[in-house]
Amino acid sequence: MVDSRDRSALRTLVGEAVARLGSLTHSELNPAFEQLGMPPVPEDAGTKRERIELSFRQVSDAELPQVTRHFVEQSPVDMSPSILYRLEDLLWEEDAPPEIPKKARRELARALDLTELTLYPDRFMQLLDRLWITEEPGISLDHLLNGMRQVTLTDRIKRHVFRNPGDWSAEDLFENLRAFDAGDARFARFLEGLVSGDVLLDEHLQQTTVSTINGHLQAAGIELQHTGSDGGYPVFTLLSTRLQGNRRPKNIIFASLAKPDIRFQSSLDNDIEIVGGRPDATLVYDREIPTAGLRWRDLHSWWQATRKFSNEKDARVDLYQRLLKSLPTRSPGQINLFKAYHTALSPSVDHPALLPEVWLHWDPKTVKERGPEALLRSRMDFLLLLPHGQRVVLEVDGSQHYTRDRGQIPDTGKYAEMVAADRDLKLRGYEVFRFGHDELARLPDAEALLGQFLPDMFRRFRVSS
Repeated sequence: MVDSRDRSALRTLVGEAVARLGSLTHSELNPAFEQLGMPPVPEDAGTKRERIELSFRQVSDAELPQVTRHFVEQSPVDMSPSILYRLEDLLWEEDAPPEIPKKARRELARALDLTELTLYPDRFMQLLDRLWITEEPGISLDHLLNGMRQVTLTDRIKRHVFRNPGDWSAEDLFENLRAFDAGDARFARFLEGLVSGDVLLDEHLQQTTVSTINGHLQAAGIELQHTGSDGGYPVFTLLSTRLQGNRRPKNIIFASLAKPDIRFQSSLDNDIEIVGGRPDATLVYDREIPTAGLRWRDLHSWWQATRKFSNEKDARVDLYQRLLKSLPTRSPGQINLFKAYHTALSPSVDHPALLPEVWLHWDPKTVKERGPEALLRSRMDFLLLLPHGQRVVLEVDGSQHYTRDRGQIPDTGKYAEMVAADRDLKLRGYEVFRFGHDELARLPDAEALLGQFLPDMFRRFRVSS
């Protein structure tokens, strides 16, 4: 899977930050490169500037976000607030945040009561310091000659918000923070912070503030949703409301070794039964899907309970082998993707469960029998059920997806069916990511690819692990 995003602006800005490593000594450069996720360069490879440029040139576009993240979180050199601010904006844009229109921003600011938001001044200022440039750099000549320091935004906020309540409205504060023109991701984080238990130490006030904000965001297809808790206080996350159309799955039919024979035990309740065939030839997960999505811990617990294992470890190993067995031997890429998913990141039971060979459509008739009304793509290679109803499909494309006669002749009809099925999935609320089989033909290549892709995908879909 090729990441074709244009990261030229990010590369230019990170290049400016990387150049600041010139303040380090030769012996300090390689440890700094390692800290940032950049390749080492021998000390005898040239001047400090040459070594820095050589290391940075070897950072691929796909690796840039990770290097940026290290700069933001643990820069080995001092960075100006303005550069850090711009780095954060470009980094957060990688997660494709929902658009927050300027009109909605201003209208919700006018509706907010600044007095309620600032009941705890220190906590409120900590939020502003984390997200906005509140200390303006530099000292003017006039202030220097008069022995006075420059008045900062922090000073003005303390004066007009805290010492003289009523001087500024919430709209005035947002204007001075330049929040109306800020990136969508930064503004989203600001709203999430304003209604957090770190700023509002009253759950009722949290709920009423969320309701006020949502009243001006829902027309744009977004809202603050209750997604968890922290220290007993609810946590709210800004999410797209279009995902709410996804109902929680009632039955997940997956990892089948052959087409299952299905019948309804109760058509009113949508209770199904797999009949015939070998026991466990098809798996059916029928437990409720949590708000946090379907994680490995949920799948392990289900497997342990239904297969009567005495401990979770044995259940985990047995389930892994059973899922691996369901993958088609003619597709090494699928097998390598499944294995790499478990090894590319540190194994965690809190990671989303990767479900192989998931049945999307089931029809008792064959495609030939059904004719033009046959449903496209009966199965998905892999499915991830992520937090807040988000569904992600991973597909591995071999030559059979766009050729016939064992890969000898291009088949535009097959390709048309594939893209039509993709459109259908996206309209149903799924996100589809395709991998070329050659990208996954070798397990080390699959591990390297997923090691980059999975963290970016988890951030994009707000997966906490």
